[in-house]
Amino acid sequence: MGTTSSSTGTRCGPAEADSPSAPRRVRRSAPSAAEAAGRPVPAARGASGDGPPGDPRAVGPGPGPAPAPPPATGAWRPGDAVGDRRFCEVGDLLLESGQVLPGVVLAYESWGEPDATASNVVLVCHALTGDSHVVGPAGEGHPTAGWWEGVVGPGRALDTDRWCVVAVNVLGGCQGSTGPSSAAPDGRPWGSRFPAVTVRDQVAAEAALADALGVDDWALVVGGSMGGMRALEWAVSHPSRVRRLLVLASCAAASADQIAWSAAQLAAVEGDAGYAGGDYHDAADGEGPHRGLGVARRIAHTTYRSAEELDARFGRTAQAGEDPARGGRYAVESYLDHHADKLVRRFDAGSYVVLTRAMNGHDVGRGRGGRDAALQRVTATTTVAAVSSDRLYPVAAGEELAAGLPGRPPLRVLESSAGHDGFLVECDAVGALVRELLASPGGPGAAGGR
Repeated sequence: MGTTSSSTGTRCGPAEADSPSAPRRVRRSAPSAAEAAGRPVPAARGASGDGPPGDPRAVGPGPGPAPAPPPATGAWRPGDAVGDRRFCEVGDLLLESGQVLPGVVLAYESWGEPDATASNVVLVCHALTGDSHVVGPAGEGHPTAGWWEGVVGPGRALDTDRWCVVAVNVLGGCQGSTGPSSAAPDGRPWGSRFPAVTVRDQVAAEAALADALGVDDWALVVGGSMGGMRALEWAVSHPSRVRRLLVLASCAAASADQIAWSAAQLAAVEGDAGYAGGDYHDAADGEGPHRGLGVARRIAHTTYRSAEELDARFGRTAQAGEDPARGGRYAVESYLDHHADKLVRRFDAGSYVVLTRAMNGHDVGRGRGGRDAALQRVTATTTVAAVSSDRLYPVAAGEELAAGLPGRPPLRVLESSAGHDGFLVECDAVGALVRELLASPGGPGAAGGR
């Protein structure tokens, strides 16, 4: 899989972690044989820790010592441990807005080896607060364990003894890819100066990465939620480069309801005095926009789970040692506090705003003659799946998407009480769809999801 490039200066390789300019300068010294060939290099594997984001087992702590104040940003920054990341400088990127974003770098991870023609390479697209760490333990460089351990790995549905799996931290993200917390050309964090990016811009950056890795087309592109938007956009923007497509718990265009939920979250983040208009990255611990980001996470996480599940797990139970009648919390409040605290320590508020706005702008039909016309461009063997209890991306959104695709593949519904997070939690059901899709012919004329 030889290294090619669609833009001057595209470079990929391991990071020079202790250099402040590492994300913008990718060194090639002492490459492995796979790197020398421009191939994705497997990252170290390990057992999962606490489970995927939103894992229902995490309830939250009771009363105890106050935790350390959160950092101004939970972003990965030069000098932090690299972990299993690799970095690719894809060069200047022309955005949909007409603005040029200079020196774009994407962080990615990979598992398994590409075959001689790179025909077995799969792209996994993460959701809003996910990242490239799909598989592997929490530890140096990775604040959380892999978010899809039940789907990717030896013997799993995405069997890394057979498939080479690549995951990219999305453009605008905060775990190694260019985003608001990254250094602009003047050396200061982009902050409020970071331009608006769209899902199409994110896919354009990933296409440049695919070029650099020598991947002419993906055996499968798969993603859920925001990752499903990117997966779908890949198949519409670059139909000849996607042989199979799996869209989970997502949609063809963001709905008014989804935008409304996002609006409340954006108001919480941007209304935090610590946000400082987006220029807070050098603030002291405890003085960043963690309060607003925490509120946004509480709102979002409520939409990620189902009312049925929350009632069954928590009901009106008080948090241990606390009395709601005297200012204490209910158990469900502690649960939301727990997930808010986790997020503000591993994510960046600016990225949350940039990525949320990108999701709000998602519409595959924009400038393409409408959604039906855009979806008819898809030539991949396609499966669309929804979660039965998803109140954020309901079954109806999946039905609308599937109905617009060539051949009108039937919608697959995952029966789960977990809500939107079912695509992360129901690994056996998702794995069955992945296996079925990978066993089918890929490309034009193949029956998707049957």
